[in-house]
Amino acid sequence: MRLINIESCHSGLILGQSIYNEKGTVLLAKGTELTEIYIQKLQKYNIHTLYIDDGVSEGIDIIESFPEALRVEAINNITEGLHTIADLQSEKPTLQKMMNSSNAIRGFQKVFREILQTLKENKTALNLLASTKVYDNYLYTHSVNVAIYACQLALANGLPLKNVEEIGLGAILHDVGKLSVPIEILNKPGKLTNEEYEIVKSHSTTGFELLRRIHEIPLLVSHCALQHHERIDGKGYPRGLEGDNIHPYSKIISVADVFDAVTSQRTYRRPLLPHVAMELLYSGSGTQFDTHQVRLFKEGIAIYPVGITVKLNDGRTGIVSNYNYSAVGRPEIRIIKDEENQTISPYEIDLAAFDCLRIEIIEADALLY
Repeated sequence: MRLINIESCHSGLILGQSIYNEKGTVLLAKGTELTEIYIQKLQKYNIHTLYIDDGVSEGIDIIESFPEALRVEAINNITEGLHTIADLQSEKPTLQKMMNSSNAIRGFQKVFREILQTLKENKTALNLLASTKVYDNYLYTHSVNVAIYACQLALANGLPLKNVEEIGLGAILHDVGKLSVPIEILNKPGKLTNEEYEIVKSHSTTGFELLRRIHEIPLLVSHCALQHHERIDGKGYPRGLEGDNIHPYSKIISVADVFDAVTSQRTYRRPLLPHVAMELLYSGSGTQFDTHQVRLFKEGIAIYPVGITVKLNDGRTGIVSNYNYSAVGRPEIRIIKDEENQTISPYEIDLAAFDCLRIEIIEADALLY
């Protein structure tokens, strides 16, 4: 099985994994033979990538580290819940709105417990990069992804269940203040003006002020919204906190937040390749990010998930066939096309092997959408 860009699809390919719509219902079932009509419908649903079964990927098994159906359900619930909480921004919220927000928080807690249970049972490196996405709204998918990444990182820290659940709730709510930022600023394709950037930066304070009014939310969770853009060297915002003055919850969420942000498609830029995103975290280790959290994060994330089709710097094309835990950015590759882009009999190489150290992944088309 392998993941490909829908632009590369054609009639006759066999779908390797089911695709779900925004309600969590199966849109197209695993094993379906694709037709031009199916492909066109998937494109209308903004499906950019999908898994297929074919001869060159035979024997490459995808282990789903996080079920897409659960992720879809979580995004659905969080989308509705965040809007409910945002309604409290009026100067005098009604009793009904307060009750609705309480119900939303309980819904978030339920969603996160499902996420937590799934990750506890997961024995493989976490893979969200190769998920099939139906959603266009970045804020809600980002909130769910950051919650999943932060939960994985909290578990890697060996934290008690109470702390893990607080981090998860903080991750879900960390960007709630962005609901107050005009959409034309959030989605602006060009560079922000100084005034626009200040408006965007205000989301951390706005989110904190909103969340601390909800009795069901611990104050530490509210501080996740306030502090997730603080930096270890004190050059972050809104308070310029540094080092140990930044709460440990926020240090965890900060790493998860940036990794998901830079590996996601935005209106103003293409996503970074996963190993480049990880290099970005390491370059900011000790200045922007907590060094220990970056190291733990790298150990738990599938930088290049099995099944991804990649292009190498020597011109060859291949499929990631096995994950290297000791060298996360240098997996094993099944080569399927040569330097001249000609189809060949597949063979395996290990990018972590000594004779392959000069070979690098320069493109992962299914991740760059």
